[in-house]
Amino acid sequence: MDEGTGAALVHALKYDGWHAVAEPMARRMARLEWPDDVIRERTALVPVPLSVTRRRERGYNQAEELARALSAHWRLPVWADVLERRRNTRSQVQLTPSERASNVSGAFVVAGRANARLRGAHIVLVDDVITTAATINASAQALADGGARIISCVTFGRAPEPGDRAVSDYDFLRN
Repeated sequence: MDEGTGAALVHALKYDGWHAVAEPMARRMARLEWPDDVIRERTALVPVPLSVTRRRERGYNQAEELARALSAHWRLPVWADVLERRRNTRSQVQLTPSERASNVSGAFVVAGRANARLRGAHIVLVDDVITTAATINASAQALADGGARIISCVTFGRAPEPGDRAVSDYDFLRN
C-alpha cells in the first residue's frame, strides 16, 4: 500500500490519529464475501495487538479501531483482551520477509484468562495491512496454541509485491 487513497487512509489511521477513517475502512472490509458456514461460525473479532510501548506512544491500536468499527457491520464482539504482544518488536516497514518473520516469531501469546473463551472458537483476526503475513501468521499461531479452532483473517489492505500491476484509485474505489 505504497500509493493512493488506500495507503493514505491507512497512514491517517495508523500515524496521524484520524480515528474517524476506521469506519469507512471497516465498511469496505465488511463487503468481503465469506462462505455461509464461515459467517454462521464466526465467534469474535480479535485485533492484532501492539506492544505496550507502541500503544502508549500512539495512544490507540489501529487494528482495534478497525475491529470495533467492523463489529457493528458483522454483529460480532471484539475480544481485544485475548491476544497480547509479549515483547516489543522492531517496526516491520524496512525489514525483509525473513527478517519480518524472525522479528515477530513468538511475539504473541494468548492471555491466560482467555484460553477458555478461545477453546473451539472461530476467530477473525483483524489488522490494517498485510505485507508478508509474518504478523498475521505469528498472531494466528498464538491463537491456535490458545485453543481457537479456526482463525480467519481480514485486513484493509495488502502491500504491493514487486511486479504487481499498478491499480488506480478509481479501480480501488469502484470495487
